[in-house]
Amino acid sequence: MREIIFYRMDSGNCPVEKFLDSLPGKHAQKVIWVMQLIEELEIIPVKYFKKLVNTDGIWEVRIYSGNNAYRILGFLENNNLIVLNHAFQKKTQTTPKKEIQIAETRKRDYLKKRSLR
Repeated sequence: MREIIFYRMDSGNCPVEKFLDSLPGKHAQKVIWVMQLIEELEIIPVKYFKKLVNTDGIWEVRIYSGNNAYRILGFLENNNLIVLNHAFQKKTQTTPKKEIQIAETRKRDYLKKRSLR
């Protein structure tokens, strides 16, 4: 079984929690349902969780709710821990480079802080 955690900034803010709080109830429920699948399923369908190519080890949680597509980006710290650090509503065919760069920057920050502990 996997564990999902959310990245926190130095200020204590959690970008993924803030994003989830902004969603309508049914959409937030769908996001939580997909995250539960990722934690519990042995083999996760690509429909819900996919590694992004040409990135620094960034993965995306893929959620479709009604006509909306949401993405939560993060990385694997080990085989059983997924750190989610950035979320957005997807409006284009490909994942915008700007969104990937935010996730990569937060990944480096997380790993740097972890190494200082």
